[in-house]
Amino acid sequence: MTFVVYTVLRLAFFLVPFGLMMLMPVFQDLWWLAAIFAAVIGLSLSILLLRKPLAEVSTEIYSAREAKRTATAREQDDALEDAANEAAIRDQRDS
Repeated sequence: MTFVVYTVLRLAFFLVPFGLMMLMPVFQDLWWLAAIFAAVIGLSLSILLLRKPLAEVSTEIYSAREAKRTATAREQDDALEDAANEAAIRDQRDS
């Protein structure tokens, strides 16, 4: 959920300055300049105001990736154990 909040805030930090600049007659013909200024303003606001949400989103992404890696490692361990058990059963039958 924090990812959605962070994304919406980042978009708002870009779209609000861009919308305000597009209301000015100077930027109506130079929309690309308004987009550049809005991007700089949005980036600055994000760096200043969204440190905590960024840290939370980063932690959630890291936790999700670690959970997938742990599951994969667990599955590999289970496969190795199954192979060892099958080899032990074959050795007992051959003896």
